[in-house]
Amino acid sequence: HDAGAEWIHVDVFDGNFVPNLTIGPPVVKAIRKHCPDAFLDCHLCVLNPENYVEDMVKAGASQFTFHWEARGVDGELDRAKELIERVRGSGMLVGCALAPETAADVLFPLVDEGLLDTVLLMSVRPGFGGQKFMPSVLPKVEALRKRSSKINVQVDGGITLDNAKEVALAGANVLVAGSTVYSAPAPPADQVKALVGLIRGGLEASRSFA
Repeated sequence: HDAGAEWIHVDVFDGNFVPNLTIGPPVVKAIRKHCPDAFLDCHLCVLNPENYVEDMVKAGASQFTFHWEARGVDGELDRAKELIERVRGSGMLVGCALAPETAADVLFPLVDEGLLDTVLLMSVRPGFGGQKFMPSVLPKVEALRKRSSKINVQVDGGITLDNAKEVALAGANVLVAGSTVYSAPAPPADQVKALVGLIRGGLEASRSFA
């Protein structure tokens, strides 16, 4: 955060929607206490995300991102809209995430209605860090950016110093980096600064991002 990351991305995995079990609301609450001014971008890879809205807002989440494919949403617009309304009513921003195999156009109706703050595109299989970036996400980034110049287009998975600018050039303005920040030989703060510079450079050069 101090090095220039605008958001702190928090993966909430329930061990069911994806096989890994990670951070839950008590840890989000602890992060909020430690970083009172940070934007906590909470990505819920969980079944029935509607059950987590109250706990996450009480914990201090800034944004609640649920998966289109999750049980309880089931890729249905009406269910997604109901959840979006609940999240917005709680005071959090709202995002919707897509697994690598899900086409971007399923969210066009929500984007067109201005119901989402963020679309999160997974560029790896959700669940574990250290996976290789899937270039097939780039056309999805471009499609969403052409659909809306205002929405946050977020890419999560396999982001490195070698591909961050390319992803930003496609129109993504939010990039999630885990292993590149925490598993590199260089200090995390140096990695964050380098990534921020690459993302800004890519966005400035992109013709698709307004």
